[in-house]
Amino acid sequence: MNLGILASHEGTNLQVILDACNQKAINASVNVVISNNSDSRALKRAKEANVLALHMSTITHLNEHKLDIAITEIMKSNQVNLILLAGYMKKIGPLLLSRYKNRIINSHPSLLPLYSGKGMFGDLVHQSVLENKEEVSGITLHLVDQDYDHGHKIAQKKVKVLPTDNIISLKKRIQFIEHQFWIETLKKISQKEIDLDVIGTKEESFQL
Repeated sequence: MNLGILASHEGTNLQVILDACNQKAINASVNVVISNNSDSRALKRAKEANVLALHMSTITHLNEHKLDIAITEIMKSNQVNLILLAGYMKKIGPLLLSRYKNRIINSHPSLLPLYSGKGMFGDLVHQSVLENKEEVSGITLHLVDQDYDHGHKIAQKKVKVLPTDNIISLKKRIQFIEHQFWIETLKKISQKEIDLDVIGTKEESFQL
């Protein structure tokens, strides 16, 4: 798998994926990392790993349409065949969605469809889980479509919410499991145990 990764901030998932590729834990390589944030740690991590790292946003391109074209061309020219959103805070453009149908994966820190949609990300998700006194939360890896957190689920992992949890403790525990979950799922995709085209045509999820 030739991976293209979109990230906005720290890039902790990116680092785990880079390490897994280098250690041959998954049959994949990271060919390009793009961030909408020129100061993101994700870009620094990519450069440290000698991976092409690009800042691409409406600062570098005139509008969303031109940005969509440019990101799509970068992915194509770097032979990317699977795109991962690792903490990417921007909506994916229609051209990229069309060119990479069923080949764009996002991670969301809840059991979708719970706590999803525009504005529901990061600490806001964990805060809502705690406020609603949920006993279980988790991570969902899903295909990306034109709506936030809406595409077909690929896999979900449950994480128990402890009575002593606060936003920080719940976030840390979910992130730790999320890192492992990315690798588990990517390995299954590379070994054809998960067929993204099948998932893209019918609602099918795998509990790991």
